[in-house]
Amino acid sequence: MDQSVTRRGRVCWYRREGVGLDAINDSYLLESMVYQLLRKYSKGQPCYVNLMELFLQTSYQTELGQALDLMTAQPSKITLDRFTEQRYKAIVKYKTAFYSFYLPVAAAMYMAGIDGDVEHVSAKTILLEMGEFFQIQDDYLDCYGDPEVTGKIGTDIQDNKCSWLVVQALGRVNTAQRQLLEDNYGRDDPEKTAKVKALYEELDVRGIYTRYEKQSYQRLLTLINQHCTKLPREVFLSFAQKIYKRDK
Repeated sequence: MDQSVTRRGRVCWYRREGVGLDAINDSYLLESMVYQLLRKYSKGQPCYVNLMELFLQTSYQTELGQALDLMTAQPSKITLDRFTEQRYKAIVKYKTAFYSFYLPVAAAMYMAGIDGDVEHVSAKTILLEMGEFFQIQDDYLDCYGDPEVTGKIGTDIQDNKCSWLVVQALGRVNTAQRQLLEDNYGRDDPEKTAKVKALYEELDVRGIYTRYEKQSYQRLLTLINQHCTKLPREVFLSFAQKIYKRDK
């Protein structure tokens, strides 16, 4: 859907010879297998209904996030007015945080017999914050990461994406700098992309990110200490440590 070339160091499936739009049906087959596997291995167990509902709800949330992302990044309607912090947070929460962080932990909790609302609200509070942190890292790496390490070629600027970097830039630009963004952001032109990246350097977006990364990690540690009274603190700490300072 993003028209990307690579993912995880390999050519995107839809770009493989003989695949093309068949990739859409392939994605539905993959999703259906989730429920086949749940039925095969969990039916009759106390966690079965909770797991089914969790995966269905998370799929719905992720689809909402992807829809909001695509509506915000329409190449035919380039306008920076859409790129607000509120919209960015909504995209990140629904597109990334639920499925990447809350889903696997919540599934493990249900399988371990932890199904109380208090415990799940506590886990969600930590993990949605962690998911936002992770996506902001992704946005940074899209612009500044090494494709040999990240496994993908960054295209957020060309694709008119509501990236954390452009949101931060818009909060700091003067009139001339905003016009530069208006004229160059969201265009599939290497020269225009280079101008946007040069503006990011001028605004010290790298420094802004470095400070954010440190502050966000400290906030995650605080949330873990506050909310892990009935949950294994080590699980959440290990997640936070794995993603802190990551380069891919």
